[in-house]
Amino acid sequence: MIFHASIPARHPEHVAGVLAELWGGFVAPFPAFPDSWMAVAGDERGTIIEVYPSDRVLHPGDGDADFQPGDAPPARYSAFHMAVATKLSAEEVIAIGAREGWRAIRCTRGDHFFDVIELWIDNTTLIECLTAEMQADYLAFATPANFRAMAGAGPA
Repeated sequence: MIFHASIPARHPEHVAGVLAELWGGFVAPFPAFPDSWMAVAGDERGTIIEVYPSDRVLHPGDGDADFQPGDAPPARYSAFHMAVATKLSAEEVIAIGAREGWRAIRCTRGDHFFDVIELWIDNTTLIECLTAEMQADYLAFATPANFRAMAGAGPA
């Protein structure tokens, strides 16, 4: 179970606000790291996405992880992404992407296993948004047996 994650953004407060909008949650400063914000889902699991300035890096410290200005390269594509639930419709999520100038497109995953809306934060970081209908399809697909079959591992 993932309770929280962090992503980089050029405008952390604004991006946290957009993410909170997807959840019907709220945005708040994240005091642990300067100039960072969090999108708070307001759900029973305490789900948040921390949004850090893209010119900062996390690295091991003497105790807790350290968060400092660093020689982070400009925002670029990476292998990172996450899927999040939204109460909004597909059209509403795509409209948010259009409003922000970010790529937002409905896509089908696998052999029609489930759909997502790819929302590209700052046009560099992928957040897959799943509407209620998409969540139902995802949950029907995302079983241990299906993941084993997909990986060629067979039944447990």
